[in-house]
Amino acid sequence: MAKMNRRNFLKAGAATSFLGGTGVLSTLTSGKAFAANTTGYKALVCIFLKGGMDHADTVLPRDQASYNLLANARPGLFGAYGSGGSRDRGNLLALNPTNAANFGSRQFGLPTQLQGLQTMFEAGDLAIVGNVGPLIQPTARADLQNATFSLPPRLFSHNDQQSTWMSLGVEGAQYGWGGAFADAAIRSDSTMNPLYAMVSAGPNDVFLSGAEANQFTTSYNGAQKVDLVSESWILGGESKYDAARRYLDDYVAKAGFAEDNLYARDYIRQSGNAVINNKAYEAALQGEPGVTATFPSSNSIASQLYSVARTISISDNLDTNRQVFYVFAGGFDTHSGQTGQLPALHTQLSEAIAAFRTEMINLGKWNDVTLFTMSEFGRTTIDNGDGTDHGWGGHHFVAGGSVAGKQIYGDIPAANLDDTTFTSTHGRLIPKVSVEQYAATLGSWFGLDSGELAAALPNLSNFTEKNLGFLT
Repeated sequence: MAKMNRRNFLKAGAATSFLGGTGVLSTLTSGKAFAANTTGYKALVCIFLKGGMDHADTVLPRDQASYNLLANARPGLFGAYGSGGSRDRGNLLALNPTNAANFGSRQFGLPTQLQGLQTMFEAGDLAIVGNVGPLIQPTARADLQNATFSLPPRLFSHNDQQSTWMSLGVEGAQYGWGGAFADAAIRSDSTMNPLYAMVSAGPNDVFLSGAEANQFTTSYNGAQKVDLVSESWILGGESKYDAARRYLDDYVAKAGFAEDNLYARDYIRQSGNAVINNKAYEAALQGEPGVTATFPSSNSIASQLYSVARTISISDNLDTNRQVFYVFAGGFDTHSGQTGQLPALHTQLSEAIAAFRTEMINLGKWNDVTLFTMSEFGRTTIDNGDGTDHGWGGHHFVAGGSVAGKQIYGDIPAANLDDTTFTSTHGRLIPKVSVEQYAATLGSWFGLDSGELAAALPNLSNFTEKNLGFLT
């Protein structure tokens, strides 16, 4: 199997998904001594819910007073769900957090479509982090009227807020904090193979963009394959074309290419390495027992988590003890028809995570993996008839064997729109927990020290609480 130490890796360039970007500047980055703890194996698995998941239609109130407040704020949605549906108070799946006293008489529940997550919460394998969103500093309603107060730019914009969640900068940002976390591990452990430290089972988003390595892409069927010798249908199936196929395979892998131009040479190395490392990844999969848990079919999130599980199962063969994974799901921009869209998405999310948990337990890796959700924003507490509009803060799930579960962190405010927890219009939640506090808690568990967290999360110093405590 192809393996490169860090020095050779920096010379040759990062391995990318097949024929990905050159990453020339990333190979020129120099790093100081870092102190990330990279003992043992640990993996972070991000599921990004694109479109803005409606937090108030995900974690719902079960006490009568709070339930009435939400129903009054959303007459259109509650009417569309209808009597006896999954959003009826009596049908909600009860959450019994061990820190229930923090919320007084208030109670919470999940829709029936999130049965798998409710089971995990009650078992202590899952926590909820309430009202998370982009912030530069702690923010109150009065601050929104202050022209000199620092707010995240371009709030409520899909592309910009997706980028802000992933990279702490608007669209066009170069590096993501997932990439920064992997960079810290790579810099701290010269023996670690960096080629598979950042793995995307979805698109090449900025979350996994780092200075030390670029993301490797895999899928349900494994790495992107370019094997022109064994795939005999290329150039025709007859043996007389074997030599031509070998020449073409060498050409794609850039074998024996010579080039005086520095940038062209760097590109040739990387595109060739991409082919080689895809083949090395496939070779590592061969002979392994494979995934034993049943992942639901026709479920995009499950398909991606299946490929994440396969990669984790061969982490020893890949010589990497720190990995950051990226998975995504679309369809959460529910301006209309929310009652027909969100329940189906909830089912996919819940079933996929439950299957992934089963597989990690089978592998003996559940304590070594932390899965978490992100979304560019929550949605407005006020409905627009049969949907909701772009919000700000939202609620998220964190799951794993190291999670201090069966607790609700942050806050889940009651839908009292006169409360200063909400913006003065549309009932948008003003975040109580910043993205950087959320990320820092994950990064600390991953092994980063305070200096590395400060470097990766530049606004973290503006918040008193650096670690939310949802990971042990």
